[in-house]
Amino acid sequence: MESGVATDGSGLVGVLADSHDNRWAFEAILRRFVDEGVVHVIHAGDFVAPFNARYLSGISVPFTGVFGNNDGERPGLTKAFAKFGTLHVGPYAFDTRGRRIILMHEPVALDALAVSGRFDVVIYGHTHETDLRKVTWADGDGSTLILNPGEAGGWLNGRATAALLDLADLNVDVFDVPLARTSA
Repeated sequence: MESGVATDGSGLVGVLADSHDNRWAFEAILRRFVDEGVVHVIHAGDFVAPFNARYLSGISVPFTGVFGNNDGERPGLTKAFAKFGTLHVGPYAFDTRGRRIILMHEPVALDALAVSGRFDVVIYGHTHETDLRKVTWADGDGSTLILNPGEAGGWLNGRATAALLDLADLNVDVFDVPLARTSA
C-alpha cells in the first residue's frame, strides 16, 4: 500500500499503454491527466525509448509501469523513469488507494486473473485495442474490471487513446487526443 495517501479507493488514475515514442500524443495524454487531477499514472508498456521519461516532468503523482515487448533497452528505461516511479516486469501486482491492481503488457490469463477475486482491476496493453469489461468472480461475490486503454501512440489504428479510471466506483472514461503536434 502506498504510504501517506488515501486508502478508501478515491481518486482518478490515468492509464495508458503502447505510447511507442509518439511524443505529441504522450504529452497530450499527460496534460489531460494533470488537468483532471489524477492521483496515479499507470503505463502498461511499450514506451520504446528512454527519452520518453522526460515528458513526465509535469507529473507529481506516483507512476507505475511495466515493460512491453518493444521495450528492449530496459536498463536505460529503468534509469530514465526512476525519478518518476518504477518500471517492472509484468505481471506486476500492487495496491493503490485501497484497490488491488495487476498490471501487464501482454494479455496473459486475463480472465483467470479476473475470476480469481484477487484483483479489483486487471490492466494490460499490447493489442492496441480498447477493452473495457467486468468479469464476475468465480465465487460470485464480486467482479474485476479488465481495462486496456487502447494505444496511446495511435500508430496502428489511427487513434491515440488513454483512460481515466475512477477508483471509487471503477468507472472508466476512455478519451482520444490529437496524433500530431497541435501548437507551438
